[in-house]
Amino acid sequence: MTDLPFYEPSGNEIALFEHAYRQRLPLLIKGPTGCGKTRFVAHMAARLNLPLYTVACHDDLTAADLVGRHLIADRGTYWSDGPLTRAVRGGGICYLDEIVEARKDTTVVLHPLADDRRILPIDRTGETLAAPDNFMLVVSYNPGYQNLMKGLKPSTRQRFVSMRFDFPSTGRETAILIGETGCDPDLAKRLVNIAQAFRALKDRDLEEVASTRLLVYAASLVQSGLDASAACRAALAESLTDDEETVTALMEIVDATFGR
Repeated sequence: MTDLPFYEPSGNEIALFEHAYRQRLPLLIKGPTGCGKTRFVAHMAARLNLPLYTVACHDDLTAADLVGRHLIADRGTYWSDGPLTRAVRGGGICYLDEIVEARKDTTVVLHPLADDRRILPIDRTGETLAAPDNFMLVVSYNPGYQNLMKGLKPSTRQRFVSMRFDFPSTGRETAILIGETGCDPDLAKRLVNIAQAFRALKDRDLEEVASTRLLVYAASLVQSGLDASAACRAALAESLTDDEETVTALMEIVDATFGR
């Protein structure tokens, strides 16, 4: 357990994940960018001693990228498994990050794996793989990015057990920064206060809010010896907006927090 990726629980998510794994159920995790979804999956893979195959989904992701394809080499044509197929063949967790970014015709390949059949048909090789007991399918997405063009089809969504993530409470987020970076508790509290002030600007001056991930970056920069104001500008303000006036306004919050 000492080698587990650091993760600070917020509720019953660890127990729910373990129950879903034991019952061979696929899991959907939804929450804002940078709130800990990917870290949670990495933590659970290590906790369950399972290989983890992570796929960052995007508009150009094809079913072949997941399942595999024939390749040409000096020895001729050969089949190369994709990450989904490798996870099904050998067991482990296949994690599809930001699943709504993938094309809908790509996500259909998941359907027979995400119901009671738990099979992966591979048309190009004529195989039908049965998922072993130690295989688990996990997907995630940010509900804030959903629209008519990008969203999970009901036929896909209703194949998954779902859990919702959000930004941590003040105390938990402070503990995360300390646990991740070893920073001073006072610095962690100040950074969390800055994040909360920034988050209050959502939909007014900022399209996206300061994530826990960005706070970890800021704390890491300070820990390495960078001035706190410069660290917050690089890891927070400039990462959240390109508008110079908005950056200036955000830095006023930073400077007030650090008594400048």
